[in-house]
Parts: sequence; structure tokens; C-alpha cells
Amino acid sequence: MYSRSDSNNYSDSSNVGSKVLLGILAGAATGAILGILFAPDRGMETRRKIGEGSKEVANNLKEKFSEFVDSVADKYETAKESASDLIEQGKQKASSLASNLKSDVSSATGSGIGSTGAGSTGTGSTGGNGGANRPSFQ
Repeated sequence: MYSRSDSNNYSDSSNVGSKVLLGILAGAATGAILGILFAPDRGMETRRKIGEGSKEVANNLKEKFSEFVDSVADKYETAKESASDLIEQGKQKASSLASNLKSDVSSATGSGIGSTGAGSTGTGSTGGNGGANRPSFQ
């Protein structure tokens, strides 16, 4: 069963993974740019390499962002479906409880609870004669 704490744990680990991946990409891009800047090439060649490297990094970031958006959309759809299922289960449970309650109320009112007629038969001792009115079985 899908619970709120499970979804929080899952989203926390997903966020950490995304941050780590983004950090690795940023570090690689920074390293590539610094490597190109300090390489002994002509200015025009260095600018061309920086341009190519930045396009490659931009494409990688676009791809990773697209994957992230798709992942979030999938999680949203899953959560939406789970919520719909839970709502339907809640409606069914409420309907079942209401039906059972109506049945219980109907049977309670139909069985004569609270009606008169069930009382004492009068076989007890009356008066202070010590049970003289009762037959003795000796």
C-alpha cells in the first residue's frame, strides 16, 4: 500500500539523486571549460571548443531536465490514480457503513426494544410471612 511516509521518503531520495546528478554535470562542465581555457591553443580555436562544450553541456542539461519533468509527471499521475482509488474505496466503505447502520436501526426498531410486556411474573414473596404463600416441596 502506498502511504504518505513512503512517498516522502521516495521524493527525498529522488531529490538527493537529482542534486547529485546536477552537481556532477556542473562539475564536469566547469572542468571542461577550465581545461579548454588553460590549453595552449589559439584564441579562435579555444572559443570554438568552449562553444562546442557549452552546447554539449546545454544539450545534456536539457535532456536531464526533460527526464526529470517526465519523472515528475509520472509520479503526479501515479499519485492522482492512488488518490482516486482511495476516494473510491472511501465512498464504498461509507456506503457500506451507512447500509449496515440502516439495517441495524431497522432491526432494532422492528424487534420491539423498549416495548412493554417483559416483566415480573409475580412469583416472588410478597409481604412479611416468610414465603407462606409458596407451595413447599418437601
